[in-house]
Amino acid sequence: MDFIVTDFAKRLEKIVLNPEIFRSLSRGVERETLRYRKDGSLATTPHPTELGSAYANNWITTDFSESLLEFITPVSSEIDTLTQQLEDIHHFTQSKLGEERMWPLSMPCYINHQDDIHLAQYGSSNAGKMKTLYREGLKRRYGSLMQIISGVHFNFSFPDAFWDALYGVQSDNKRAESRSEAYFGLIRNYYRFGWLIPFFFGASPALCSSFIKDQETDLPFENIGQTLYLPYATSLRMSDLGYTNSAQSSLKIGFNSLNEYLDGLNTAIRTPSDKFADIGVKVDGEYRQLNSNVLQIENELYAPIRPKRVTKNGEKPSEALSRGGVEYIEVRALDVNPYSPIGIDQDQIRFLDLFLTWCALSDSEPMDFCEQECWRENWDKVITSGRQIGLQLQIGCQGEVLSLQDWSHRVLDELCQIGRYMDDAHGGKAYQAVCNKLRSWIDNPELTISGRLLADTKQFGGLGKVGCEFGQRYSERHANHDFKIYSRDTMEQEVLRSREAQLSVEQSDTLNFDDFLQDYFAYLSR
Repeated sequence: MDFIVTDFAKRLEKIVLNPEIFRSLSRGVERETLRYRKDGSLATTPHPTELGSAYANNWITTDFSESLLEFITPVSSEIDTLTQQLEDIHHFTQSKLGEERMWPLSMPCYINHQDDIHLAQYGSSNAGKMKTLYREGLKRRYGSLMQIISGVHFNFSFPDAFWDALYGVQSDNKRAESRSEAYFGLIRNYYRFGWLIPFFFGASPALCSSFIKDQETDLPFENIGQTLYLPYATSLRMSDLGYTNSAQSSLKIGFNSLNEYLDGLNTAIRTPSDKFADIGVKVDGEYRQLNSNVLQIENELYAPIRPKRVTKNGEKPSEALSRGGVEYIEVRALDVNPYSPIGIDQDQIRFLDLFLTWCALSDSEPMDFCEQECWRENWDKVITSGRQIGLQLQIGCQGEVLSLQDWSHRVLDELCQIGRYMDDAHGGKAYQAVCNKLRSWIDNPELTISGRLLADTKQFGGLGKVGCEFGQRYSERHANHDFKIYSRDTMEQEVLRSREAQLSVEQSDTLNFDDFLQDYFAYLSR
């Protein structure tokens, strides 16, 4: 594969004619964090009622477990607004936690036993019970520990003016088609070069030994007391021990077009699994999983990036994509940043602005499954050994290799070109400053987040001690925060609204749960 992106400069020239494009990028963040006790152990209390309904609260919900909080921001085009919204949500949440705190790391705090991990509950409605049953299926398929690893999801989209600059003014249908095609080009380049994200921002080079006490692993861990680590690892969350799932590695889901992606996804949803069939679906009157297919539902697909569209009421994600094409993308490769009280900082957001724009403007040839595997191997190398100077990464399937340092500098050269225009649009030098800082990290990987965290882990004497120290600092900071975007009254009103919304859904159910599931999955037989 030729690294030189022949049309990148031409496409960039079209975009920069309208600086408003760079001021209109849309972003949203979903941040996960475990509730924990002061001693560093997992909180086993239910989701606090003072935070409203986890089923319906627009800003504060739960993910897999009752103890795994998830904070969701609205879409914003201002980075300051986005981070201030997150700060407000953290402040309000901390005020309702009593003595509990929010764990500042991706890898979990001390877990005495998997039974301490209680599945998230969403009320008595059919839809709420289905959400919990889906998690029961995840627990039985993969175990609970993998499901309580925390991450940050970054939702991103370009304004219509971006597409108009690239393709000219188009009809709505043609723009949707062009936009989907371009987003899949972005996704392919993300798979090719997205290992930069765990290299720069991976924050899980170590884990608590309680996390893998029941697992076998060939990874050559070293230890600091009860903490296990790899000397050059960046993001064990993204390894087969964590967020990714080796059981799905055989899925053939392509990214060359929307139709190819949907065909692969729909095949996985409809394909029976002998392994999961052994679990059973409904045994002695109790459900164990939604079904025994390779994927229970679309959300079970583990991926470092997803094409997305806002769904209508009752619509499945793939149905939304089929209806209107790709509307935005969800970046899922970010570890929780332990050096930010809200799990992500503004420099990371600016890097993602630059990188995702570069992925969209750069040439992106079709990607076959052989090439997919090559790039997956690159990600695996960076995840477990990314801070090793001179690490060799393969270029496609042609056998060519390039060091991580050489490759990263080449990408940064073009990110800096974009950064100058983004700074012109916003005023200041913030984007160029990010490029300069990250360039220094390339040649000195110990400056990366994983390098700093491992050094702190050694200094404090273990991951649990680092987490408790940072967690205490951030707890005090959240408690002393003053609202900037929201207000306490606004947050309390959302608590009340969410409770009423859940009650309304529960009272409107007309089917029993068996019939509800049969209706929901009727599409699988079509």
